[in-house]
Amino acid sequence: MAELAVTKQATFLWEGKDKKGNRVKGRGLARDEMEIRSDLRKQGIAATRVRKESTLFKSDGKVTAEDIALFARQLATMLNAGIPMVQSFEIIGVGNDKPAVQKLVLAIKSDIETGNSLHQSLAKHPLYFDDLFVNLVEAGEHAGALETVLEKSRRTRKRPRP
Repeated sequence: MAELAVTKQATFLWEGKDKKGNRVKGRGLARDEMEIRSDLRKQGIAATRVRKESTLFKSDGKVTAEDIALFARQLATMLNAGIPMVQSFEIIGVGNDKPAVQKLVLAIKSDIETGNSLHQSLAKHPLYFDDLFVNLVEAGEHAGALETVLEKSRRTRKRPRP
């Protein structure tokens, strides 16, 4: 049997432009800067800035409203770029430093892989996705405008919920 080589990956923050010329940014795991730039090129993103994320102030805390807003923005960007939904969830989940966010995003991904729609999957996590958000996503799915709904709804999620 061949042994798999385990290489240490770091988290990189990146900014760039997608195929439509829209400014996008995010984070991803890679061995080095060249690998993250290559991965972004494969996704149709021209990286303008890439830097290694500092681990000095990394938080393992709970999922915040800001985390949900970032998730919605990242998902909208990836769907607009033509990346399949399940692959988008994988990228977002693995690329997030917070274990709680990773667990949430990968749980939603797993639920979608079993055949549930996005709004059904989100509704299973009412602590993070309220009825309004779930209903907006459902309307976006039915209208074929999911990316637009996600991009607009993230603006309403900036205030932390009590």
